[in-house]
Amino acid sequence: MERILMEKLVEWKDSKNRKPLILHGARQVGKTWLMKEFGKRYFKKSVYISFDNNPRMKEVFEQDFDVRRIISALKIEAGGAFSAEDTLLIFDEIQEEPKAMASLKYFCENAPEYYIVAAGSLLGMALHEGTSFPVGKVDFLSLHPLNYYEFLLAFGENELAELLKSGDFSMINAFSGKYRDYLRKYIYVGGLPEAVKSYAESDDVAEVRKIQKNLLLYYENDFSKHAPKELIARIQMVWNSIPAQLAKENRKFIYGVIREGARAKDFETAIQWLSDYGLVYKSARVKKAGMPLISYVDFPSFKMYMLDVGLLGAKGNLSAKTVLEGNAVFEEFKGALTEQFVAQELVAKGMELYYFSTENSSSEIDFIIQKGELCIPVEVKASENLKAQSLRAYCRKYNPEVAVRTSMSNYRKEEWMVNVPLYLFSEYLSRAGTK
Repeated sequence: MERILMEKLVEWKDSKNRKPLILHGARQVGKTWLMKEFGKRYFKKSVYISFDNNPRMKEVFEQDFDVRRIISALKIEAGGAFSAEDTLLIFDEIQEEPKAMASLKYFCENAPEYYIVAAGSLLGMALHEGTSFPVGKVDFLSLHPLNYYEFLLAFGENELAELLKSGDFSMINAFSGKYRDYLRKYIYVGGLPEAVKSYAESDDVAEVRKIQKNLLLYYENDFSKHAPKELIARIQMVWNSIPAQLAKENRKFIYGVIREGARAKDFETAIQWLSDYGLVYKSARVKKAGMPLISYVDFPSFKMYMLDVGLLGAKGNLSAKTVLEGNAVFEEFKGALTEQFVAQELVAKGMELYYFSTENSSSEIDFIIQKGELCIPVEVKASENLKAQSLRAYCRKYNPEVAVRTSMSNYRKEEWMVNVPLYLFSEYLSRAGTK
């Protein structure tokens, strides 16, 4: 399994101004595998330390921040000597030991020759609990579920994946049947490594659904293990409401969907907890397509997506047979799976999520993307019905340099907008605005 982030890790390794690296990401997105694989490919030796149920290593970091003493202890733990120039030190589940997190500052200042990669799934919440954090002394990368491009690579479709980056739209259109078939599979399987690996090896959708249901239980068990007791019930209620929130014609998050009479003040902290945990992505409403977009955010209004489109389908009990029935999978939940897919592709690109709607909600653009000096409207269509009235009205008012409708239809450029196939969306976005 190949991950795009491996290239970023290599860039970090070769950087002259390298600092200890923290790898963000929700549980089960593949952080541990990626760190170990990085060490295997690019270093002579790796030293893997997990702080989960490791009292011996916790005690090492609790004493003081003497880096030389810590290195000596790591050599004992590793069972032999290692040198800074060809060894990768991996600190996994680092949120379990705040002093280990704080030590990264001293590695940066006093032993910058060491290559250190740290990962943790609950770092967002750790920051809210007064943990001593090495501000300005660490680099960051974020890992998300596999995107569609990585999904193709997982099935050995390297040439098909690379074609998406080529800009050869006529050739891409020629293979649209294969791309659509894999996209249907991706919408059902999603991008969590365990589900992808299982499907690539077995082609068994029932086994995939079993894995997804187990992952949902795994995440929900974490609510009771890590969330404040007073928040657990509300976190679960928000989490359970997401399929219904996205199945509405207007996907704006409505507190009344959680329960009758629910108010923002009752659930804001629960929503923030899920966001910090990495299980949800929020898309903020902007009132105007101006730069920067954050200046025009209407904070009380937002949409909420799940970590992974496969999990959304599993939580909504999407039938496996839809994978085999033409474009039915894209139309489930009134197209919510398709919109979730686009949101996930944008997050994987490191982009903030925004959408636009008029004050009376008579016109809405599913996503507004800020890329350089461009403000790109994106309308998402689940079926072949390609009317784009809201996008046309938006373009008349704001006259954007680039406007995108993404759908199951082939690539074609029209006078006022570009129709981009869903499977090409992410790679097209990388090229948008370039000459």
